Amino acid sequence: MADFLEKLKSWRLPWREIATSGTTSELPELEEHLPDHQIDQVHEQMMACLQSKGGEVSARQRAAALGEGYLGLNEEGRKRFLKILADDFGTDRDVVAQSIYNFQSAEDEDAKCSYEIELRRNLEPARMTLLRQFNALPQGVKFLVDLRAELMAMAREDASLKVVERDLKDILISWFDVGFLELRRITWDSPASVLEKIIEYEAVHSIQSWSDLKNRLARDRRLFAFFHPRMPDEPLIFVEVALVNGMADNVQALLDEDAPLLDPHDADTAIFYSISNAQAGLAGISFGNFLIKKVVGNLSQDLPNLKTFATLSPVPGFRKWLDKVLAEGDSSLLQNQEREALKAASGQKGAKGGLKHLLEQPDWHEEEAAHDALKSPLMRLAARYLTEAKRKGTRPLDPVAHFHLSNGARMERLNWLGDVSEKGMKQAGGLMINYLYKLKDIEKNHEAYSAVGKIITSSQIKTLKKG
Repeated sequence: MADFLEKLKSWRLPWREIATSGTTSELPELEEHLPDHQIDQVHEQMMACLQSKGGEVSARQRAAALGEGYLGLNEEGRKRFLKILADDFGTDRDVVAQSIYNFQSAEDEDAKCSYEIELRRNLEPARMTLLRQFNALPQGVKFLVDLRAELMAMAREDASLKVVERDLKDILISWFDVGFLELRRITWDSPASVLEKIIEYEAVHSIQSWSDLKNRLARDRRLFAFFHPRMPDEPLIFVEVALVNGMADNVQALLDEDAPLLDPHDADTAIFYSISNAQAGLAGISFGNFLIKKVVGNLSQDLPNLKTFATLSPVPGFRKWLDKVLAEGDSSLLQNQEREALKAASGQKGAKGGLKHLLEQPDWHEEEAAHDALKSPLMRLAARYLTEAKRKGTRPLDPVAHFHLSNGARMERLNWLGDVSEKGMKQAGGLMINYLYKLKDIEKNHEAYSAVGKIITSSQIKTLKKG
């Protein structure tokens, strides 16, 4: 939220200059909390924007005036502003009803086609026209992306704002079609402003320093990002790749700044170890699958020596799921041999209590008894979680699993203590997983998963699940 407020301040001056550059718009002098007596003033300004008088220049000035007024509001004022959009600028149902009647009453095909076009136009809420007008302003598209992120949070507390958020999402879906996006490789020579944003937006394995970032951009590493032409300095989503020999099983080793560099032409495997969505306001607008396919194609062309494409992925929901099933008292959770080992290692009378007690120790992986007692149940239960725990219908509960399976990957290998960072231990007990992108099977796997929710797994995953 603080970052969004800073952007509001930086955009306000250029929007004010546009708004005051002509005589068609009066800049609303709004109090920051938008009191009741100014609601009508904002409503009139919105109506003026919809009337489209005076051509494109005048329309841009009116939009800038409206936007500049919005930028000066505090959170309460912005909510009240958006409530006007939600309550007063939706679909006119009487007009829609008349359009439906006209369409149904039409006696020939030409008239029916005309009324169908009219109906489609009248079904669109007036606020969508208002929102699109920000596209013509400096940083207007980025403003709308960030506005949707704020709206998503607001709508959780006030459901009436959900309609505005949904309309804005529809606009962004049309603007952020994958055909408009540009794939760029990010290097140490990329603009500093872009590198700073990579550090800021990295969501999987946080970048600790400029030295850490430089290591991730070394000759045996690749970083690719999608950009939109109206947001040329803002990565939308990016993927970090390590060029290695064999399938990596430990992220700390993969990110070790002291590890020797490998000649990319000697590597046989590309490991996708971090995929970060950089824009919260584009949530639910999927282009991650296109990113992976484009990067695989790019790497295959540049480095034909690469034979394997796989991920080293977190299992972010495992511990939360495990805590839940432990609390529910599932009697089939542990096997007899595991029960005895957990009791002995924890000193607890109950095996499930022992499991929970050991996991609560932050350094349990450094204690031999705890390490040995936890390995079998955690590996087996993680395989069960990944393949059996569901969110909606056949969709896996784990969001990373759903992402890669829907892209045609196979669950390949669970890795014991693949991430012993504080975050990795808290979310997944240190476990990581490799998803394998076998090029000849990607489409077949995608179709099987999309059609019936079939999860393609390796023999290791199947064996672990059986125990």
